[in-house]
Amino acid sequence: MPALTSTDGGRAPSAPGRPGPILQMRHVCKRYGRVAALVDANFSVRAGEIVALVGDNGAGKSTLVKAIAGTHRIDSGEILLGGTHVSIGSPADAASLGIETVYQDLALCDNLDVTANLYLGRERRRQRTPFLDHEVMEQRAADIIRDLAAHLPVLDVPVSALSGGQRQAIAVSRAALWGSKVVLLDEPTAALGVAQTAMVYQLVRRLRDRGLAVVVISHNMADVFAIADRITVLRLGRNAGEFLTSATHPDQVVAAITGSAGLPTGDESP
Repeated sequence: MPALTSTDGGRAPSAPGRPGPILQMRHVCKRYGRVAALVDANFSVRAGEIVALVGDNGAGKSTLVKAIAGTHRIDSGEILLGGTHVSIGSPADAASLGIETVYQDLALCDNLDVTANLYLGRERRRQRTPFLDHEVMEQRAADIIRDLAAHLPVLDVPVSALSGGQRQAIAVSRAALWGSKVVLLDEPTAALGVAQTAMVYQLVRRLRDRGLAVVVISHNMADVFAIADRITVLRLGRNAGEFLTSATHPDQVVAAITGSAGLPTGDESP
């Protein structure tokens, strides 16, 4: 039986004894002039879960993620974090709530080393002095990289000297360092080779294993089925389906993305 599930009210079905979503978006609407980017959209992700957000260009994926990240304000609807209503009006609001975003451009400074990029804009200073506490920052940087099993050279190497996969590892490590609840990853394997993609898969799974809620935005069905526990499909700004990855064929997800006739139905819950 296919694994299309209800998305009513943004409340993902919960198995008995399983905690509810850490992040929920209910009946969210967002317009840009006459263009409706999101229409009564619902989304949820649990702690320790990877949810892939998929859809064609213009489906509303970027708008929904930007609403979570605080880049765009929603026009109506509600956002809940840990069951509590929250207002996310800026990236600073999102960061204060434990939400971190890794954008496709990674937002790294090529002339700085690994530690400096992990602490960019959040540098630690020695107590009662204007001087940076390099020792503490380097230790915490080494700890998070080791915990995520991110294969990086020594921390004082400039980012410009690193491969695409290593740069992605730095961006993910930074999100893990500062994100205490939710991490959003925008096309995390774009333009990466096979070995680098495998490394990113490992990093994403490690985020889940740390108890973070992970949202992956991707057009790549291979990526989606390799790492996601659940898949949420948007089409033309609306929910088009929700699937358990382990019980779903890629053709079912593609059908939901394109709106093809014969979209399967079912009542299995994640």
